Amino acid sequence: MLYDAYEMQRSWLSGASLMANMGAEWLQNPANPLGQTGFGPMIASGLDVFAHASQPRGKPAFGFEKAIVEGKEVTVFEEIVLRKPFGQLKRFTKEGVTGQPRLLIVAPMSGHYATLLRGTVERMLPGHEVYITDWRDARMVPLEEGRFDLDDYIDYVIEFLEFIGPDTHVLAVCQPSVPVYAATCVMNADKNPCRPATLTMMGGPIDTRKAPTAVNTVATQRPLAWFEQNVIATVPFFYPGAGRKVYPGFLQLTGFMAMNLGNHLMSHYKMFNHLVQGDEESADSTKAFYEEYRSVCDMTEEFYLQTIVDVFQQHKLPKGQLLHRGRKVDPGAITDTAILAVEGERDDISGVGQTKAALTIAKNLPDAKKKYLLAEKVGHYGIFNGRRWREVIAPVMEQWIVEHGA
Repeated sequence: MLYDAYEMQRSWLSGASLMANMGAEWLQNPANPLGQTGFGPMIASGLDVFAHASQPRGKPAFGFEKAIVEGKEVTVFEEIVLRKPFGQLKRFTKEGVTGQPRLLIVAPMSGHYATLLRGTVERMLPGHEVYITDWRDARMVPLEEGRFDLDDYIDYVIEFLEFIGPDTHVLAVCQPSVPVYAATCVMNADKNPCRPATLTMMGGPIDTRKAPTAVNTVATQRPLAWFEQNVIATVPFFYPGAGRKVYPGFLQLTGFMAMNLGNHLMSHYKMFNHLVQGDEESADSTKAFYEEYRSVCDMTEEFYLQTIVDVFQQHKLPKGQLLHRGRKVDPGAITDTAILAVEGERDDISGVGQTKAALTIAKNLPDAKKKYLLAEKVGHYGIFNGRRWREVIAPVMEQWIVEHGA
């Protein structure tokens, strides 16, 4: 009933958004005398904000066409090089450019599409051959494709790395830090030639006992049965994944926005003022952020619930209790993958110390292959997007790749 109710509301808001957009355009038409009155621009701006906030959104595109490599503009091609039921491996190829370090960016499976990392890819693209995990919306995966849990996630990472080949560098942003770290443990233990040359983790919940945040508190204060009963829904019949149990993206988005409701309301109020003042550039900047932020997708029930238990409630990885296909995941097996842990001083999703724990539990990794960066005045989103990511964090990561590459 929850998912059906949401779809009904989304249908209603879609129509309301269209009407509001038409009303805003009508009032902004120079031929309309009402647009020249004192209240005309205010009403038009209000309708514009409502239209943008209520319109339905699909999967965004990365949209890269050009990149600057060593001062020259080159064409960028986006291609899918490996397809799997619950995700695909994308590569960004630059025309005429070869021999650059290979970088696999593992995007979060946490309610948003991989395009949330558009700024991350854009910054690393000029100097690296970039691949990214493009996870599928679980509601679009038919039931006959089977299940997808934390074990499957780890398998996908290993398979992607084996496809790309040896001496690949990996960047895990937020949620995938745990499965990517586990995959690195497994591959090191097996002496897999395709194990990561370097692993950079940003704002990841390696050990959520360190500086718990509101996200951690929600996950630990409620029993698993509460999550099963309150946040798991069934995909409606008109989607390819009809009948699949999922944690809907719209619920995840609601939770994240509720955590900082005041900030989101203020952002929309500022957007309204920018539109009234005719500052379209500033308004468009806010619209672009929310265009991406509100584009959400579902994740499978089994992956979500297993993550709640293993990562947030029982802390299995730092305790040495995490299993992959019945086999112990041993951080002590990491002996030659150089690890860079990055945290944001103001991160309200993964607290300071949670990602750094990855360095501590890798007991057999030499200190020369460990590095920690605390980005000052940076929140969770700013770790992988924005000016400080581009100017402060990315250069450290690039140097780390150079130092520990082939």
